[in-house]
Amino acid sequence: MPPRKTKAPAALPDYAFETEDGAPSRLVCGVDEAGRGPLAGPVVAAAVILDIANCPDGLNDSKKLDAARRVALLAELEACAEIGIGIASVEEIDEINILQATLLAMTRAVAALPRAPHVALIDGNRCPRGLACASRAIVRGDGLVLSIAAASIAAKVTRDRMMTALAETHPGYGFENHMGYGTPAHLDALSRLGPTPIHRRSFAPIRKMLSPALPKGLDLVPDESVNLLIQKNY
Repeated sequence: MPPRKTKAPAALPDYAFETEDGAPSRLVCGVDEAGRGPLAGPVVAAAVILDIANCPDGLNDSKKLDAARRVALLAELEACAEIGIGIASVEEIDEINILQATLLAMTRAVAALPRAPHVALIDGNRCPRGLACASRAIVRGDGLVLSIAAASIAAKVTRDRMMTALAETHPGYGFENHMGYGTPAHLDALSRLGPTPIHRRSFAPIRKMLSPALPKGLDLVPDESVNLLIQKNY
């Protein structure tokens, strides 16, 4: 019987992109976000400058790590990396749309770093306007670029903690479990309890609940934002 073929392990993100932009002699940060797709809660971005000589093992796209591993890695990162967090509120999401709110949160995250970077590596296919440094977008960067992977962990853990806290002030919705995503349990709670102030009124399921007379299928989230959500597998 021939030996069974095994899949080669997927490669982890590395430091090659940062090196291309002059790291470590130049300050290069990775930037990623968490929370573009949920029906409730803010969108949170993180910017991370790594010390490559003192970097935790196992950094990866946060979606490929379980919750306990993400928390442990963030604790290690907080001890050895520079981290900036940026948040765009539900009100801002509804006012300027989720794409622009995401870019705004990213800009705030870079501005919140202890030291201004020379270059920002942005997860996705576009860079925020108005950054005080050079930038470049890297599609699926959270699985390719070490500092973006670190940022994805920081953003995800930070947002999960925020949603867990919001679950205490808005009981019955299960925010501590689904983090605001449109799971069956969340949609069931919405049908029973109605939207809260932290639900995104520009997202179709909430908008339709508040204004049932609107034409069927109307979604106020722009197509470009939906395409980004699909690209990110949200």
